[in-house]
Amino acid sequence: MTEKRFTRSSSDKMIFGVCGGLANYFQIDPTIVRMVFALLFLMEGVGLFAYIILAIVMPEDTAPVANTGSNGREAKEKSEPQFEPLGSREN
Repeated sequence: MTEKRFTRSSSDKMIFGVCGGLANYFQIDPTIVRMVFALLFLMEGVGLFAYIILAIVMPEDTAPVANTGSNGREAKEKSEPQFEPLGSREN
């Protein structure tokens, strides 16, 4: 049995990964969590304050899920950009 951890998501994030981490923990769509934070922000800025606190307190996950995210999309794998040496292309 794997242990559930309350961490920021490194694979499903827009700014700091707080909403993606909360969605992974509660097994819900990250869009719903983002909408809740947006609504809380419109209610006297409580959402922004809570988001900043969670971004500071929550640790970032160390092993991103490679198969699928909580919303069914495949996680993006980090890869090095491919560069060609100068002068290797013919014009």
